[in-house]
Amino acid sequence: MKIVLFGATGNIGKVILDEALARGHDVTAIVRDPAKVDAKHAHLHVVQGDLAQPASFEGALAGANAAIASLNDPVPANLRIRAEALLGALDKAHVRRFAWVGGAGSLLNAEGIRVIDDPHFPAEWKDNANGQVNALEGFRASQNNVDWTYISPAKIIAPGERKGSFRVGGDHVLVDDKGESRISIADFAIGVLDRIEKGDAAKKRVTLAY
Repeated sequence: MKIVLFGATGNIGKVILDEALARGHDVTAIVRDPAKVDAKHAHLHVVQGDLAQPASFEGALAGANAAIASLNDPVPANLRIRAEALLGALDKAHVRRFAWVGGAGSLLNAEGIRVIDDPHFPAEWKDNANGQVNALEGFRASQNNVDWTYISPAKIIAPGERKGSFRVGGDHVLVDDKGESRISIADFAIGVLDRIEKGDAAKKRVTLAY
């Protein structure tokens, strides 16, 4: 597949890039600073572009089969704006499959309460979590032809072992037999590429966890 990746220099995006290349995909990485892309590969193409200026990357979408976005924004409120801009650009370029790396804050616990609304939710994570909640609302309100998938990680996602085994859920937090909600970045990347390849979660939110 020809995949366009936004956010290839972030902690999660870098691992998604490696996973996509390892699977034999052609990847075009859209980045503001090409010098920050460490990976070198015959199937990797790096294009300078800015999400705030869709015209800077629209040409790179031509002929793509899918897109993935793993974004951080210093102004989390911009995440919905970025998501909606990407949806518009992808629809215009006839790119149907799109995976967005979201947050866990919008997931529901066993009582049906959002993670972000838990009184123990870390205050320092709240702004970014709210940004991702708003982005999810933007996806759900969209009415174009892009088959987006919003992918929430477990409550804790961190560097770790690539086990190759995890669960796929929907709108509720997945916990293990210890009551913990975790996944490694490496296994999360596997799940993201699985969704892109299979196209089995169109216009849905899914979550990945052990």
